[in-house]
Amino acid sequence: MIRLAPFALIGLMAAPVQAFDLTNMTEDERQIFRDEVRQYLMDNPQVIMDAVAVLEERNAANQENADLRMVEDNSDAIFNDGYSWVGGNPEGDVTVVEFLDYRCGYCRKAYEEVMELVEDDQNIRFIVKEFPILGQASLDSSRFAVATKLAAGDDAYEAMHDALMAYKGPTDTQALSRLADGLGLDSAAIVAKLDDEAVDGAIRSTHELAQTLQINGTPTFVFGDQMIRGYVPLKAMEQIVSEQRDG
Repeated sequence: MIRLAPFALIGLMAAPVQAFDLTNMTEDERQIFRDEVRQYLMDNPQVIMDAVAVLEERNAANQENADLRMVEDNSDAIFNDGYSWVGGNPEGDVTVVEFLDYRCGYCRKAYEEVMELVEDDQNIRFIVKEFPILGQASLDSSRFAVATKLAAGDDAYEAMHDALMAYKGPTDTQALSRLADGLGLDSAAIVAKLDDEAVDGAIRSTHELAQTLQINGTPTFVFGDQMIRGYVPLKAMEQIVSEQRDG
């Protein structure tokens, strides 16, 4: 096989664009060039890893910029939809939003840390977006939680939300009614609200918002203007909140 000497390859690559036009190469020249490039990559595989790392950094930066724009463009629906539960400090200087599914393992893992963040900080406005995506049990749980809010208010919703984050039993109406009774809630009033259009309307609107924001997994967080897809440990959440305050 004919091979170009390294200095010849460097010269070829440094030549004017028209001299390096692959369309003007003969088939033999093109094959020689391919062989040289392949051999260079085989001899220097770290070049490939470096290129992949650069690509991943660019993709991450592009996604972050796109997320910033999407949050800005949909801020009212994210932060002031009028139906999602608002906890923590309603007047807090940083708003944290979580899209969650009660049957999501990572949502359950994040739950205690999110609660610790909100309780320790005391200046976070926390919003829960009911986003059931893992099947009928998820949908049953979210519908019952929303119905609880409609029937009995924010405090009752918070109690039901907390219970559902740990609950692993069946999610038929009878089973969830027993769960509500155990919390001292009026299960009959909650069940009566399950047929209210506002229940399915709230969940449907959240799904539509998630689609607009290109969210397809849980948990997904919005910290101020920053969207984070996936589980975030407590220390990282604290850092993000601090950065949001610093502007």
